[in-house]
This record gives sequence, structure tokens and C-alpha cells, in this order.
Amino acid sequence: MTMLTDDMMARRPTRLASGFGLAVASSAAFGLSGPLAKSLLDAGWTAGSAVTARVLIAAAVLLVPGMLALRGRWNLLAPNAGTILAYGAFAVAGCQLAFFNAVGYMPVGVALLIEFTSPIAVIGWMWLRRGQRPTVKTFVGAVVAAVGLVLVLDLVSGTSLDPVGVLWALGAMAGAAVYWIMSADEGNGLPPLTLAAGGLLCGGTLLLLAGLIGIVPFGASTADVVLADVAMPWWVSILGLGVVTAALAYVCGIAAIRRLGSRLASFVGLTEVLSALVFAWLLLGEAPRLVQVGGGVLILIGVIVVKLGEPSNAGTPVKCASDFTA
Repeated sequence: MTMLTDDMMARRPTRLASGFGLAVASSAAFGLSGPLAKSLLDAGWTAGSAVTARVLIAAAVLLVPGMLALRGRWNLLAPNAGTILAYGAFAVAGCQLAFFNAVGYMPVGVALLIEFTSPIAVIGWMWLRRGQRPTVKTFVGAVVAAVGLVLVLDLVSGTSLDPVGVLWALGAMAGAAVYWIMSADEGNGLPPLTLAAGGLLCGGTLLLLAGLIGIVPFGASTADVVLADVAMPWWVSILGLGVVTAALAYVCGIAAIRRLGSRLASFVGLTEVLSALVFAWLLLGEAPRLVQVGGGVLILIGVIVVKLGEPSNAGTPVKCASDFTA
């Protein structure tokens, strides 16, 4: 028993380090979606068409790897069908549908700020549902990261809010919280590749149905897109959205969350806005302001403080899918 405990303790730093690396990679991949999507919107695509293509392409890319990851354990699919459907409905389709509806009523930055309060929702959920009471350091880190997020999104000048837009943005926040919580569940036995593939396939199908019945406007164009002042074929942005910002982002994200735990991973995920700023600078020529750079530093400090406030068993497997599928 002592040897087993020592081995687990020795592997924990490696698990945390790989978790942070995967989380940063996932955030960077998600952050690239903004500039790529903007290039398509400027070329005549609707947001609904771009996000649906993104999710369905990612599902197609991950379908075979997701099946191979099961290693013949097909018996895992039937009992986890509800988990996969819930993941696709809430963490993928619901979150993205709510966000794109929110930006129809309010500035993108404000909608992002509300959606990225999801770590607070995760803290509350883990406290009320799991009894994992946050420490003082966790609260302090959350406040510091929240201030940094406001500065990064450059919202210090203030703006009016539409109540309908706020409700949609809160829906996106809830979907993001579900993503962090359900992705942390290792108890279902589903490999990250399988959960990502199944969730994206269900989510993409739901988005497609929403477009066909008119909930989400569909429209596309074959006009060239412009990235880094260079005209490129439209499919470059579409493939980038599907392969990098969805397939790669979700797989790395799920793997990271299972190493770090949903609470810590949700705060590391705030670095997505930093990645979005960098990619917008490189690909769209939108240089960040000094106040945004300062906000980025505060986000990183907040993440570090949250990590220092995590309990010693953070990152251990949890069972939470039943909370959403029961």
C-alpha cells in the first residue's frame, strides 16, 4: 500500500504538468476560432453556418479515432448514450447557440465576459453538489481573474445591456459550466477521444436541425477570406475551425480537465481570451491595448492563486455525468 501511494504521489506532478500543457493548448486552439470565424463572416457566412460546419467537420475528423480509442469496449456506448447526448446538447450545441444568439443583442465582449463567468458557476456547483468548499485563495484568485477578464475584453468604459441578450449569455455560461464539469468525469470509462467525437456528432446534428427549422439563420459563400492581409480560399478557414478549433480543442480540453479537475481547468481556460487577442493581432491586425495586456497578466495571476488554493486531491477522477443525465 505504501509503495502504491508513493507511486501515485510521484506521478501527480507529471499529471498536473501535462494537464496544464493540454489546457493551454486547448485554450489556444479555441482562441483561434474568433479570427477564423470573423474571416468567414466578413466573406458572407452567417454565424450559424460557420459554427455548424465547424462542429460537424470536427465530428467527422474524430469519429474513427474515437471508435478506435474504445479498444473494442463497445459495451461502454449503450450505458453512456445519455452522457454523450447531454454533452452534445449542452456543452456543444446549447453553449454555442446561446452565445451566437447573445451577440445579436449585445457586444461580443460583453457576451464573452458573461460566458466566462462559468468558473464561478463551477465553484458553486462543486460546493453545493459535491461538498467541495472553495478556499479563501480560490475566492481571491477568482476575483483577480475576473478583474483581468474585464480589462482584457476592454469593458471599462461601460455599456448598456439588453435583458434578452443577458439571458442568452447566461445560457452560454451554463453550457460552458456543463462542459467543464462533464469533461472531468472519468468514472464513465469513455476515453477523451470518444466523448469528444460523440458529443460533437450529437451537437452538430442538433445545430443542423436548428438551422433547418429556422432557429439559426444559415448562409454561406465561396468568396475568398482574408487572413494576415492575404486572400485565401474559404475552405482554409472552415478546415481550421473544424480541425484545430474544435477537434483538437475539445480532445485536449477533455484530457486536461481530467488531469486538473473541472474547477482549476475552468480558470486555466480563461487564457482563451489571451489567445484570441494574440491571434486577432497576428491574423487580423488588431493590436491589443496596454490595458488588455495588463488584464492578461491579472488572469494569469488569478489562475496561479486558484491553483494554490486547490485541495491536495485536485485532479482526481470524479463521477458527475449522472448529475445531467438522471
